[in-house]
Amino acid sequence: MIKAYLIDLDGTLYHGRHRIEGADKLIQTLNEQGMPYLFVTNNSSRTPQGVADHLNGMGIPADASQVCTSAVAAAEYVAQESPGAKVACIGEEGLLQAIEAAGLTLTDDEPEYVIQGIDREFSYHKLTKALRWINGGSKSVMTNPDLQLPSDDGLTPGAGTIGAAIEAATGVHPTVIGKPSSIIMKSAISRLNLKSDEVAVIGDNMRTDIAAGAAAGCETMLVLTGITTRDNMDSHIQATKVRPDHVFEDLHKLIEWLSQTTSQASKKG
Repeated sequence: MIKAYLIDLDGTLYHGRHRIEGADKLIQTLNEQGMPYLFVTNNSSRTPQGVADHLNGMGIPADASQVCTSAVAAAEYVAQESPGAKVACIGEEGLLQAIEAAGLTLTDDEPEYVIQGIDREFSYHKLTKALRWINGGSKSVMTNPDLQLPSDDGLTPGAGTIGAAIEAATGVHPTVIGKPSSIIMKSAISRLNLKSDEVAVIGDNMRTDIAAGAAAGCETMLVLTGITTRDNMDSHIQATKVRPDHVFEDLHKLIEWLSQTTSQASKKG
């Protein structure tokens, strides 16, 4: 029985700064049902409050406590493995704040870990420092493997592109936290205090959202509002070796399903 949802953002609830039709109604429906949920995003540049502000600005109600970013999950992962560890950061404000909030020590001097996310000021100098840190024994952690990011004027390189440069330089494959890794999903599930099979993942991307949900043991719900479409779904299924438990044409179809499921459950009760 589903007791909570993990909801993707870009491609599922919005495209950049534009709300996808039905996104506000989906959250309204979950709130009316008293159903817990978290927003789970690979974005490591925004803080949870920044993500919540972005959602609220589009008319999608959200609180920072409901947001799980790859930056927060990465910092928590390192803090659990090595509390108070010395960490070097290649990233932006969302990652820097997450590292500090997790009680880790930011340093450029012989760090135990290098945590890398999106960094729009990445440079040859930073690549050199990462090479020397990691070759010197620092563990490499990457917030998310996204190679490309959409922007208002076209695609831009993502955290995964920077990570590929660091991996090429060092020969060391990083621990990946964000989707399709199950690490971020398990982090979110632990916050809900539920078991994996009690949680469903809602997302638009077979290769990230649905693959991560399946890897974590969750029920998966694909909405055809973004990356995965009817035309490319079979190729994505072949690539991921994962088949979504449910497929919805849009958010309105998902909302109908949620309403029917709740109605059936109440009748049984």
